[in-house]
Amino acid sequence: MLAASLPADPPPGRRFHQPLSAGAEPVGPGRTRFRIWAPDHGRVRLLIEGGTPLDMTALGEGWHEATVECGPGTRYRYGMGEDLAVPDPVSRFQPEDVHGPSEVIDPEAFLWRHGEWRGRPWREAVILEVHAGLWDGFAGVTRRLAEIAARGFTAIELMPVNDFPGARNWGYDGVLPYAPDHAYGSPEELKTLIDTAHGLGLMVFLDVVYNHFGPDGNYIHGYAGGFFRDDIDTPWGEAIDFRRPEVRRHFTENALYWLNEYRFDGLRFDAVHAIPDPDWLDETAARIRSETEPGRHVHLVLEHDGNAARHLAPGLYDAQWNDDMHHVMHVLLTGETDGYYADYAEAPADRLARALAEGFIYQGDPSAYRGGERRGEPSGHLPPTAFVNFLQNHDQIGNRAFGERLTSLAPVAGVAAATALILLAPAIPLMFMGEDWGSTRPFLFFTDHHDALAPLVREGRRREFARFERFADDQARARIPDPNAALTFETSRTDADEAAREPGRARAALVAGLIALRQREIVPRLEGAVSEGAAAIGPKAVRAAWRLGDGAVLTLFCNLDGSPVPLDGKPEGRWLFVPPEAIEALETGALAPMTTAAVLREPEG
Repeated sequence: MLAASLPADPPPGRRFHQPLSAGAEPVGPGRTRFRIWAPDHGRVRLLIEGGTPLDMTALGEGWHEATVECGPGTRYRYGMGEDLAVPDPVSRFQPEDVHGPSEVIDPEAFLWRHGEWRGRPWREAVILEVHAGLWDGFAGVTRRLAEIAARGFTAIELMPVNDFPGARNWGYDGVLPYAPDHAYGSPEELKTLIDTAHGLGLMVFLDVVYNHFGPDGNYIHGYAGGFFRDDIDTPWGEAIDFRRPEVRRHFTENALYWLNEYRFDGLRFDAVHAIPDPDWLDETAARIRSETEPGRHVHLVLEHDGNAARHLAPGLYDAQWNDDMHHVMHVLLTGETDGYYADYAEAPADRLARALAEGFIYQGDPSAYRGGERRGEPSGHLPPTAFVNFLQNHDQIGNRAFGERLTSLAPVAGVAAATALILLAPAIPLMFMGEDWGSTRPFLFFTDHHDALAPLVREGRRREFARFERFADDQARARIPDPNAALTFETSRTDADEAAREPGRARAALVAGLIALRQREIVPRLEGAVSEGAAAIGPKAVRAAWRLGDGAVLTLFCNLDGSPVPLDGKPEGRWLFVPPEAIEALETGALAPMTTAAVLREPEG
């Protein structure tokens, strides 16, 4: 593993605090300032548990404030009108879930052992996406970090951890973006996870959701209706009004809070195509670049269904998740062409070649799946590290009716070849928890909603699949797991025994070997890498090459077909990676079925 920016002997400890313009801010020993934006109420009261309600001072423009003698551990709400008591929208912790009181937290109580950590360059990132709840919360993830680092990963990416209703959720139903969910653990346990990761040379990224709130526990409507737009919706409800400075500040400060107070090394911004004011994205990126410590490696990644390459300019975002790459690989491996996979069914090898050479496949091209709508922006000018490539992630597994992993849908050898392609190509690779040992356990969509919302979520989930032929009748849809059932969550847990048995050990060894090869031979040369072009060499086979920063040329050959494909002459250079079972075919000038191979030609002179 490449050396990380960590001192050999960390100092005794450091404390970090991101002052917030709203919420509960300690302002001295035993004193806390409370502030909330509630423009729909002229009178707001501070309701401290065990204390007398206190009228807050109206500051104008909807802001209310009170400074009182109380310290960490104090539980409180805000009173609006006669009968509405709400948690703090900027709560740092909700010990009794989204409907309970907020708790005052001392942000400087935690002593960071590795506070001098400065992160790692983006080119070193090999990311493992993790759902904290499936690994028993923050403490459970912390216990697995040494194993993750030993396999060669340099970063973990946590699915959203901000407070959601109930004990089980993917995290995208969050309603209190500043509060780590109590079902996963305390703020101190989350900081321990991050501090421990840094001590092992691991970066920690966080998935954040700024495009909507979940359906249960969002009280902002009751006191700040202008937080939302009434003229447009997202697929998940009313759009958030980023035209308002108070709204922009709420989310920009949240991003800075996770990076500065919790020391996350980067953020992945979920579904930003659903944010109707995209200029906020660039504004926030600019603030992050100027308001995090000089010398820190802080990485910002977007998920954008529109392939918006314009946000990947210098000084803004490092990369976007490349769904195009996933979709074409899925078509090649499984043969599935329904839904959005239809856009990748024609000439998939040519499409894969474009993804390897230029990043996005759709760069303003018409999408048949979207009724001819043009999708995407030109991306061929971007460096290969501007794209995060993956074979699996939470969406692409969990949005299937039965949450099947690729290992249950495609040939074992094909998945191994595709894994080698993802890990050896210059783009940043991401894997989903359990993928590194070839888990076949499903990852299902799960929630923990109650009362009237539970059946609505269950039936809504099943209606999503009504347009698919195999779910055309009610009886077939009834087999789709109930998101609210505890069994749905438990079924989604990765199986440690699976990793300890064959073929789990073999797949884990393959992944670890490929990551080690990437870090040793490719990553040190990635700065300044550019594509040398890519082309289909068979119905499911491609050749792609990149001139690396030191002038060396990396060439990858990938054949996902069941038949060998001929190679046009013997490639020049040193074979970096060839599966043992493919050596004989290469000696005869052919690429064996279900094979990825890599060649490195050193720079001349």
